Amino acid sequence: ELLGTTVITLSIGTIDGKECLNLATMNFLGMIGKSEIEEAAIESVQKYGVGSCGPRGFYGTIDVHLVLEEKLANYMECEEAIIYSYGFATVASAIPAYSKRGDIIFCDREVCYAIQKGILASRSTVFYYNHNDMDHLVELLEAQAKKDKKNPKKARVTNRFLVTEGLFVNTGQISNLPKIIELKQKYKFRIFLDESYSFGVLGENGRGLTEFYNVDRRNVDMIIGSMEFSLGSVGGFACGSSFVIRHQRLAGQGYVFSASLPPLHASMVLKAMDYFDKDLFAKLIDNCKIAHKALESIDTITVAGDPMSPLKHIRLIDNNSEGALREICALGRENNLALTVATYTSTEMFAKEPSIRLTINTDLTEDDITSSVQKIGDLVHQYNSRDISGGS
Repeated sequence: ELLGTTVITLSIGTIDGKECLNLATMNFLGMIGKSEIEEAAIESVQKYGVGSCGPRGFYGTIDVHLVLEEKLANYMECEEAIIYSYGFATVASAIPAYSKRGDIIFCDREVCYAIQKGILASRSTVFYYNHNDMDHLVELLEAQAKKDKKNPKKARVTNRFLVTEGLFVNTGQISNLPKIIELKQKYKFRIFLDESYSFGVLGENGRGLTEFYNVDRRNVDMIIGSMEFSLGSVGGFACGSSFVIRHQRLAGQGYVFSASLPPLHASMVLKAMDYFDKDLFAKLIDNCKIAHKALESIDTITVAGDPMSPLKHIRLIDNNSEGALREICALGRENNLALTVATYTSTEMFAKEPSIRLTINTDLTEDDITSSVQKIGDLVHQYNSRDISGGS
């Protein structure tokens, strides 16, 4: 995020010469800034150079790519994994690699922009269901089932997919995966689950939504993730059965036609995964719960997001405009607190309600969290008082 004039990712950063506690970074597990990870990157540059010299299928495969893919597959308890050089391109490439014109996609309307672009590139017919609304999803599935009965010949050659996020960046809510799997068994569709924000966050071992709900990973046809948040590097990955993953090596455009992940970033991910620990994941969840409870005590705002989510969306009860939220963020910087307004492109499929997107990480202490939340309440009060006096 651009905050003032400086990009900061650590828990404490400097903005325009002022030291701020950072509640805007996606560095959930504090991997960015670890000296051991930085040293792994330096050693990789010294050994392999900076770039990868081409796509994976054309001089671009380095041994660390293969090691990382194997480690991710083993960690996620899947048969195989594939890595991409850019997080956004991972899901945006994976979806159209399988779903084509004439196929059908059911999708939560609050999915991130990368998923929206992947669906657009697929040219498939898409039905958006209301956010986390399983009843609405059933209505759409039933309507399609009736169409299929009327035209069974077409139905036999139509592939059906359901695409959703594990943890929604736009709302902070957690997807109802058990219900989706139940519906999969009845209505026969494939599940693509984007775990970009839930990998390294949910589940006792950070394996994401399947571990969180204790469901068989084989019920999810493909799990997609980013290495740019919990892992503090660059790139993305997809994992699943060998049959599913190997298809992407020929059909995933972001894999086939893009230069492969620079070896230094692969080395950083390998080192970051060495820090994965149950206590680390438990600390993140504890911090999330502390922040959520404290935020709910402020009577001038609403807080959206699951208590266990490191993503919280704050909105003003009165005058919740983007301009008002930006002024509060500016007041925050004046008071040594880095906040950011959630920003969206003009081509989002559905309009978003303005919010301050608050993020929680493991480097924050309980005192950091409670004092910051109290400061947020004070900032909102300060803004409301100024707004009232200015309008009178």
